[in-house]
Amino acid sequence: MPTYRIAIVGAGPAGYFSAQSLQNSQDENRVFAIDLFERLPTPWGLVRNGVAPDHPKIKSVSKVFEKIASDPNFQLFGNVELGRDISIEQLKENYDAVILATGSSVGRKLGIPGEELPGSLSAADFVPWYNGHPDYVNCDVPLNGKNAIVIGAGNVAMDCGRMLALDPAELDSTDTADYALAAFHQSSIRNVTIVGRRGPEHAAFTSPEIRELPKLENTDVIISEFGIESAKIRVAEQLEGNKELRNNLEAMLEVSQSPSRNHERKLAINFLLTPLEIIGSEKVEAIRFARNEVINDKVSATSEIIELPCNLVITAIGYQVLPIPGVEFANGKVVNENGHVAENLYVVGWAKRGPNGVIGTNKSDSSDVIKLLLAKLPSAAKENSDISKIIKNHRVITQPGWQKINEAEVEQGEAVGKPRRKLTVWSELLSLGQE
Repeated sequence: MPTYRIAIVGAGPAGYFSAQSLQNSQDENRVFAIDLFERLPTPWGLVRNGVAPDHPKIKSVSKVFEKIASDPNFQLFGNVELGRDISIEQLKENYDAVILATGSSVGRKLGIPGEELPGSLSAADFVPWYNGHPDYVNCDVPLNGKNAIVIGAGNVAMDCGRMLALDPAELDSTDTADYALAAFHQSSIRNVTIVGRRGPEHAAFTSPEIRELPKLENTDVIISEFGIESAKIRVAEQLEGNKELRNNLEAMLEVSQSPSRNHERKLAINFLLTPLEIIGSEKVEAIRFARNEVINDKVSATSEIIELPCNLVITAIGYQVLPIPGVEFANGKVVNENGHVAENLYVVGWAKRGPNGVIGTNKSDSSDVIKLLLAKLPSAAKENSDISKIIKNHRVITQPGWQKINEAEVEQGEAVGKPRRKLTVWSELLSLGQE
């Protein structure tokens, strides 16, 4: 029975679901030995470093990842960076197939004046900061002003807005990074506005995210009822056949009709505004917007210009892939054909399709790519080679090493009523994770 060796680069949902699909494809004719490479000492990708701490149910998919990792033919190589510690060519030479699951970690820019002012940052920095990503511990997140604006109309923008607007006491029992939780408790921000360029009918929020907003215990959520009703009129013919659009608009309408509870904290969602300029002399002070209108489902700017006060602006307008030496990129993702890149090289997840979908989307996406990979596998597997020789003299975090980190975090969290207390310093993670 041939054993095919598969390398997966990136230990996030797309990587694990690819491994699962391979494991489920084993039969009496072939077995898969899977090596999962991850730049960080800790796996799970966005489940650990992207999902908002107040959404613990979404993080429970990590139990699936742990089951995948328990297979005797699965190995984790944490703290191994592609392009630094090992190359694409070395992987292609030593494995029957290589799967890139590196995600998209670079935030897209607005490309407007003032974007580089202190107080302007990307969700690609803010989200891993509050989630305890060791690369973002020292990210400067000024929370000493009163007004924050989040630019974007997707679930990432919603997460950023909610994290800024909620009462920090609601985060005390979560796995929010200790330093971020302390900063939120000291925050002066009381007015948070999420701003979308297009209309409510174009928003990429999902209805469950919207319906959770009224559950914020000490925050008033504000959406224009007139704006939602106008959007429903514009897309009236589409509502019957588009369940997702109908659910989104109904969810937003329900929120818009919720009575004010006169809380000090406010979270507003505004639509049809295009940012033109971030204003400030030494730091962010305001943002100038053009007001838009929708005509025949097309968004265009009007002559009306408005200015909103702002001490912190977070852009959540999408991500793109961090380039990998030896891999062709275009439009912020790996150039591929249905997941096939070249020879025995494949790509899955955000690196393949761009930053869209929810965590579960990666399961079907990975499954489709694995079917393609299996169809292209040669009849004979490559001779077994020891990849550890290539990365010798390097501090690799294996699955047992990660389990030590995981157990320590969970134990420390349980002592204070949290699911875990994340270790956020590289040296501590590497030290604890050594076998």
